[in-house]
Amino acid sequence: MTDLEVYWKAAALKAFEMEIIPAGRIVAQIGDTLILTCNTTGCASPSFSWRTQMDSPLGGKVSNYRTHSTLTMDPVSVVNSHSYLCTVICDGREIKEKSVKIELYSFPRDPVIEISQSLVAGEPATVICKIPDVYPSDHLEVVLKKDEHVLHEKHFLEDDSTNTETKTVTYTFHPTVEDIGKEITCVAKLLIANMDFEPKERTSSQKFNANFGPQNTVITASPGNSLMEGDSLNLTCVTQSNPPAKIVWSKYLAEESIQHLIKNNVLSIPLVHFNDSGRYICEVINLVTNKREKATVDIIIEGAPVITKLSIEPSTTVQEGENVTIQCSAESNPPPKIILRRKSDNADMRPYSARSILLPSVMFQNGGDYECLAENKFGKRKSEITLNVTYGPRNTMITVIPTAVLKEGETVTMKCTSSGNPAPVISWKIKKATGESEKISKNATLTIQNLKSEDLGLYECEAYNQFGKEEKAVKLYVQARLEEADQMIPLIIAFSSVAAVAVPAVAILIYVSRQAKINGSYSLVKALRLKV
Repeated sequence: MTDLEVYWKAAALKAFEMEIIPAGRIVAQIGDTLILTCNTTGCASPSFSWRTQMDSPLGGKVSNYRTHSTLTMDPVSVVNSHSYLCTVICDGREIKEKSVKIELYSFPRDPVIEISQSLVAGEPATVICKIPDVYPSDHLEVVLKKDEHVLHEKHFLEDDSTNTETKTVTYTFHPTVEDIGKEITCVAKLLIANMDFEPKERTSSQKFNANFGPQNTVITASPGNSLMEGDSLNLTCVTQSNPPAKIVWSKYLAEESIQHLIKNNVLSIPLVHFNDSGRYICEVINLVTNKREKATVDIIIEGAPVITKLSIEPSTTVQEGENVTIQCSAESNPPPKIILRRKSDNADMRPYSARSILLPSVMFQNGGDYECLAENKFGKRKSEITLNVTYGPRNTMITVIPTAVLKEGETVTMKCTSSGNPAPVISWKIKKATGESEKISKNATLTIQNLKSEDLGLYECEAYNQFGKEEKAVKLYVQARLEEADQMIPLIIAFSSVAAVAVPAVAILIYVSRQAKINGSYSLVKALRLKV
């Protein structure tokens, strides 16, 4: 006997039975897949049929096989909330029927938390919790918590939704700065009696973040608010703000103007100076809350004076007759005492205690070194500057050596001196009988050796620089020797003073060393006196 024959013989010996798998009460989640299987035993040729108790649409796909039939619901939907009957007819004679009840729910995902954008501490904030695709919603309970503190509860007992819906819970409160970082939790529970499914509770959390500030802005100065010049200074600006505030440093200047410095929370000055004293402003700006706050600090820099300016206007080199101003400025804290004066004790100039000296129509005597003294309790400083006054030649003089009686054949030295700034260039020239002048020396000293009558003439000294010139002259009268060996014709030197081009005679010196006795009608002394 074959295996198939054995099977059919065994089947014929068993009684006709049927079952639905799964049996009894079925709990299914909307959106899942559910397969009902109707099995038979003890029937060689069963015939299957499926229907709902209320003759509603099946809402699934039926597949029949030799000994069983399946009803596939993919996906399960609210139309599948029925009692399903499977009817089996065995060999066209015996009928058997069984049913199962399908109970539905939907709780597929965790809640979704939404918190209103741009939350600002102290201003209303809205928290929204969404429970997606829930069914049946009349069994839904929602709790909103902040950490362990319950903010809000809601029960949907009176909801009569017949399909899956996303349920929303909204709560508005006024957050504080202390709330930042706390957990906002949404707990959703779907509690259906006598229905076994998991999970019955779903939870979502989100850290709370609120924008606030700036507030409580302070400035710390290290090493302190009062420093000595040359110290290092760090100003740190601290504020409370979310998101972090933008920080801008500035400083008050004169006439209420403001000097913008840096955009950083720390302002560093490695070596402070007196002009770093003043009021510093830290302005903090929250670009989200659109709020700003300021803090200020007064910084005092002390120390010995620093001379910041010592100047001569219009220049350190001026021409005599110009108007001159000498100025001195110094910085220190406490303010310095300033003395501006001329160093030379020889000049007829008093010490000045002002910060400036005005010299109208300056004279060459005003030239020289000037010093500025600045002093306070921390020390003193001194600085010098030189005023150079230029002028043309003046006080030109001629000195003749020797001053005693000169004899023919001796040596005479004529020295020309003159004052001026820059120092004048001195040159000598002689005026010939023809009236022409001939330059004979570029030295201040002119020496004539072996003096003789040919050396007579007018000797002119010229002192010159770029600001002018001055001339002086001396006239030499030279006579030849007498026939007697022991007698000498006296040499007469006449001086005259010449300024510019003209040379007027101012004095004639006549000196006779002894009474000349000459035979005949010619007298040299008389002749010379006639010249005078």
